[in-house]
Amino acid sequence: MLVKSGDNDIQGTPEGQVSWLRSLWHGLDATLRQALPGRCSFCLAPGERDRPWCEACFESLPWNLPACPNCAEPQPPGSLAGKRCGHCLTRPPLFIRSRVPLRYEDEVARLMQRFKFHASPRAGNVLLELFELGLSPEALAWPEALIPVPLHPRRARERGFDQADWLARRLASRHGLALTRAQRRQHTRSQRGLDRAERYRNLRGGFVVKGTLPSRVALLDDVMTTGATLDALAQACLAAGAREVEAWAVARTPLAGG
Repeated sequence: MLVKSGDNDIQGTPEGQVSWLRSLWHGLDATLRQALPGRCSFCLAPGERDRPWCEACFESLPWNLPACPNCAEPQPPGSLAGKRCGHCLTRPPLFIRSRVPLRYEDEVARLMQRFKFHASPRAGNVLLELFELGLSPEALAWPEALIPVPLHPRRARERGFDQADWLARRLASRHGLALTRAQRRQHTRSQRGLDRAERYRNLRGGFVVKGTLPSRVALLDDVMTTGATLDALAQACLAAGAREVEAWAVARTPLAGG
């Protein structure tokens, strides 16, 4: 049996049927998650009070502990809390600390992909709430200015959505933070596929901040990989008058072998 679907043919083999059923389930799952407010965003069970998750899923999320206090790189279980990683000991970043409560794994990665590539507001709100819970009230009150990592205008037009700006506008509104914008100097190549050293070279001098910044500035991105983007933006902030810069992100990508 041959089932026609647009320009693609799905063979009536067990593998083809499984692939088709998997695609159907993912579509139904995404629809249900949007149509059932009050349900857990991860398993669709009743949510915990006014939260978009249940207790079991919340506790099983990949929290970024332990992690390097400078760059938030995940550390092996049992590592000494507060110990800087080898990269930060040899080449400390220009930001004084990182606050990244989650690891980019499992359910967090899937939620981030719905937010980043499909502009899902429900996914964005869940990630923002998780980020806020991962920071203390003192940490959220620390910055005098909040700066989202900017997309180049051309990339923003291609994607049609600026996820860091979306998060920053809502975070600034909720916590009374001054929102400031930075600009990219040029259209740099994508960071995807580059190693740590290449990422730093690719973004060197890539940002500019117009005007004078206050002393304490927090930078915000959705996902932090090596910290190269945030380091380059921190350089621009220090040049614009900031004295201390923190790097904030919702999730940190674990690095295999650095």
